[in-house]
Amino acid sequence: MKNARQKEIMEIIRQHTVCNQDSLQELLRERGYPVTQATISRDIRELNLIKKADSNGVYHYILPEAVTPYGDLLTGNVMSADFAGHTVVIKCRSGTAQAVCTVLDEMNRPEVVGTLAGDDTIFALMRTTEQAKRFASELFKIIQGK
Repeated sequence: MKNARQKEIMEIIRQHTVCNQDSLQELLRERGYPVTQATISRDIRELNLIKKADSNGVYHYILPEAVTPYGDLLTGNVMSADFAGHTVVIKCRSGTAQAVCTVLDEMNRPEVVGTLAGDDTIFALMRTTEQAKRFASELFKIIQGK
């Protein structure tokens, strides 16, 4: 039960802007996980969730994988992220796609089947179209500093 709940928490954080434990608790209840505040607090600690301010100064939870030692590499070099079918297309500054691709590969995302980098473009093959849409959205949030 704990593993399933924590997996659901990660999906919620990827899909929603969650600013506090009450919001997370409500979203979990909607998905069939009636939990206490103490349980949520433990899950947040065990999952190493981080609170980060977006460009408007609003703090919300993010997954630790969204914070890498190479964060500046992503925010400084990724220009856009979009998807088509199962493929996420990531546009980078000229000459930086391979370095950015290495960072993305180090995230070890299970939904990423593989990546391919050229000079300024990366293709990331995802397992489903929904995962491609979500991954492109996450990358967009990272490069926007949200």
